[in-house]
Amino acid sequence: MELKRVVVTGLGAITPIGNSVPEFWENLVNGVSGARPITHFDASQFKTHFACEVKGFEPTQYIDRKEARKMDLYTQYAIAVAKQAVADSGLDFEKEDTNRIGVIFGAGIGGIRTFQEEVGNYAVNKDNGPKFNPFFIPKMISDIAAGQISMLYGLRGPNYATCSACATSTNAIIDAFNLIRLGKATAIVTGGSEAAVAEAGVGGFNAMHALSTRNDDPEKASRPFSKTRDGFVMGEGGGCLILEELEHTKARGANIYAEVAGGGLSADAYHLTASHPEGLGAKLVMKNALEDAGMSPEEIDYINVHGTSTPVGDISEAKAIQDVFGDHAYKLNISSSKSMTGHLLGAAGAVEAIAAILAIRNNIVPPTINHDEEDLDENIDYNLNFTFNKAQKRTVNAALSNTFGFGGHNACVIFKQYGE
Repeated sequence: MELKRVVVTGLGAITPIGNSVPEFWENLVNGVSGARPITHFDASQFKTHFACEVKGFEPTQYIDRKEARKMDLYTQYAIAVAKQAVADSGLDFEKEDTNRIGVIFGAGIGGIRTFQEEVGNYAVNKDNGPKFNPFFIPKMISDIAAGQISMLYGLRGPNYATCSACATSTNAIIDAFNLIRLGKATAIVTGGSEAAVAEAGVGGFNAMHALSTRNDDPEKASRPFSKTRDGFVMGEGGGCLILEELEHTKARGANIYAEVAGGGLSADAYHLTASHPEGLGAKLVMKNALEDAGMSPEEIDYINVHGTSTPVGDISEAKAIQDVFGDHAYKLNISSSKSMTGHLLGAAGAVEAIAAILAIRNNIVPPTINHDEEDLDENIDYNLNFTFNKAQKRTVNAALSNTFGFGGHNACVIFKQYGE
């Protein structure tokens, strides 16, 4: 069968460096760090005192106050970015066949704040018998954001959540892409959100020694590909894309940001939390994405890397890029958005996909910040262009975005300039 072409027609973002797509992009290009001391709770007794929190978010800007109380923060972020993206796309659902419009929207963890609060309250008050909020379960479960978005707009097409840790929302985008190109849907609201900056989230990652403890200088803590990197910085927020079948988009005269070229999936099959040291899964997922897109490595101009600022992960991803792209690896621009946003866990893929799309749209590659010239890791080839510290202007015809999750889940999506 002939596969349909799929394009991006709407974007929405709530991030640690901006609560709209224009604000996010401006701060990304200007190298602004979103890391600050934690305000969601008292972190003074934790190993890590800082995170990349969303700032100034007001849920009632998007959701009725009474309804917002029935939602975990991660779902509030999801509703916000979905509303932004739908408005941006210009879709009028009253004029559409909503049986053919779906929602695929994921979370790596989901309502951990709600879970912590409810179980904590039970532990304190259990002598008086079990008392739980009736919305405990629907606030907590990781599929509820997708359900809430579908109910908000009456969308009755494919509706579910993906969950593959930090690869979650890239998986969601790829699933949406596949369903549309197979003719199973006309358009899909897709992406991911996360709100894990809570005692349980920070404490859990601290116990794994996964987070940076650079408490004296949090804004410079996320330093991908630098020798002194000491772990990732937790972030929160959400990203949403409207994917749409090309002919449907053209018929309604909508704006097109980029075309979805292809997607790849793979597994490391190696370790609970560490990436394979030789980047075997990372190599495979990029090769799979290129094959799916029918593109050669030489056609990629920019890679938005997973680049979490962890000791092993950054090395293995750089090796994988060199192996897959060969000599062309040195002609690419490579950068890590996480140096500014921190790691948004299940929302990372969607937010970083938006960064890749806007790099294509604007022919600007955002930087990898916080690198000092003398802070060099002998295991990394600095002849690669990591776009350190300052954005670079260049023609970006195609961009690839990598996400790798605990459990060895790898997902990679490629976007390209739309052309007839």
